[in-house]
Amino acid sequence: MGSVKIINLSKSIFEDADREADELRSYLGAKGVFLVNIMSSPGAGKTTTLVSLISRLKEQFRIGVMEADIDGDVDAVKIADKVGCKSIQLHTGGMCHLDAAMTRQGLDALGIDDLDLVFLENVGNLVCPAEFDTGAHLNMTILSVSEGEDKPLKYPLIYQKCGLVLINKIDAMPYFNFDLEKCVANIKLRNDSSTVIPISAKTGENMDEVVSYFIKIISDGGKVYNA
Repeated sequence: MGSVKIINLSKSIFEDADREADELRSYLGAKGVFLVNIMSSPGAGKTTTLVSLISRLKEQFRIGVMEADIDGDVDAVKIADKVGCKSIQLHTGGMCHLDAAMTRQGLDALGIDDLDLVFLENVGNLVCPAEFDTGAHLNMTILSVSEGEDKPLKYPLIYQKCGLVLINKIDAMPYFNFDLEKCVANIKLRNDSSTVIPISAKTGENMDEVVSYFIKIISDGGKVYNA
């Protein structure tokens, strides 16, 4: 029998993308810009949480927002109207995630010379976005009470990748069979080093704790807080 061509697949298919992400982080660090990648399922309250958070942070930091969706501009308009900060909408052309190259295009369009802090609201999805490094300094996810406390068990990667987890809509806990203690335990099972803060973006409960978290990590010099 003749010889056959052997292809070594030990090299990660994400290697080039990971290098681009590291380069973007270094670039942003040199510019003094801290980038946060927010991930969650649709309806978890990403945009409402952002509005609540930015309204509390905008006196300390110059903030920009990039809203990623397959289509539409509802979220970017909401951010601009509610908190008045610089915001743009990113259309992914049907893709369910962003990577570092796409994030950099968005940052170039947003303009970061006058910003300290940029929030990237990723496409609503618990699977695809967690697989790609956007070049962010912090990965953050939001889990809503209505989704149930078992999501970290069903979708482990997103919780493994996130340094900050917000459990949102705790004002609605009386209406759902939701075990907050069990949810925190499930999150810690996936990533024991993550910071978990139960909040209500609607009522503002515990949002001051989230504000303190961001002030601290940015004051620390923009250390990478991803898992």
